[in-house]
Amino acid sequence: MLFSFCGRVTAQQSGRIPRIGFLGAGSSSTPSPSRDAFRQGLRDLGYVEGKNILIEERYAEGESDRFPDLAAEFVRLKVDVIVVASALSASGASKATKTIPIVMAGSDPVGGGLVDSLAQPGGNITGVANPSAELGGKQLELLKETLPKASRLAVLRNPASPVTNAQLKEIEAAGRSMRVELRILEARDLNNFEKVFATLKKEAAQGFNVLSSAIFTVHRNQLVDLVSKARVPTIYPNADFVAAGGLMSYGMVRSEVWRRAAVLVDKILKGAKPADLPVEQPTKFEFIVNLKAAKQIGLTIPPNVLARADKVIK
Repeated sequence: MLFSFCGRVTAQQSGRIPRIGFLGAGSSSTPSPSRDAFRQGLRDLGYVEGKNILIEERYAEGESDRFPDLAAEFVRLKVDVIVVASALSASGASKATKTIPIVMAGSDPVGGGLVDSLAQPGGNITGVANPSAELGGKQLELLKETLPKASRLAVLRNPASPVTNAQLKEIEAAGRSMRVELRILEARDLNNFEKVFATLKKEAAQGFNVLSSAIFTVHRNQLVDLVSKARVPTIYPNADFVAAGGLMSYGMVRSEVWRRAAVLVDKILKGAKPADLPVEQPTKFEFIVNLKAAKQIGLTIPPNVLARADKVIK
């Protein structure tokens, strides 16, 4: 896949076409709104296919342990910058190289130990942060408002994620403040989902909070399908889950995050160093409610919750 852009580029000055390595968690054949937003961000900056830039794409196909090897391919290809989406893929890329710039689009670099600080990353990594730990607490709050009588809620996290400890700390604090009993469930990949839902049924959880993880997003259709069969009201970390039929979501506006990632890539290709580019904070968040999904499980969304929604699917 080829792109080019107008303007001066450091690699171009040496007579070589700049190359981006795009590392995805899913599959090249799966629709990806985030990937589309990144491409649009490049086009907005003046990129024209087939002239000044190349994009090499590699996908983990839902297997997070493949990230380091895929990133190592980019190193061998001598790409000018690697673009990643999650804490796991960022960690994998970091293991493969300490010199090639890495741009994250929606990860928690501080919680994952990838940068010194947001203001001064200090290494070869920058990007747009995902305050996933804080968002998990907010998701739990919205779930409890939707289920005001609930006393037992379940939470799904990926224990392989570098930010999982920060997520767990925040979610447990939120649970204590709302005086609800939490059941923490774990899944590293698709193979764990059936076990998770068997436990969910056994624990008789009244609501379910799915925390942010690239693996969960990759397998969102399977996850939403299992939730629908379990008939448990569930809040998800981004809009992709609601588009797949989920009940509701709260998180960053991912299209904006990916457009900002394109801007950072542009700056790096023009000579900026990641260590000198502060990690940006997302500025737009959205709460989406799917009334179709609510009707399917016989749930009435309280008016005060609907009033807070940025988008309601009827």
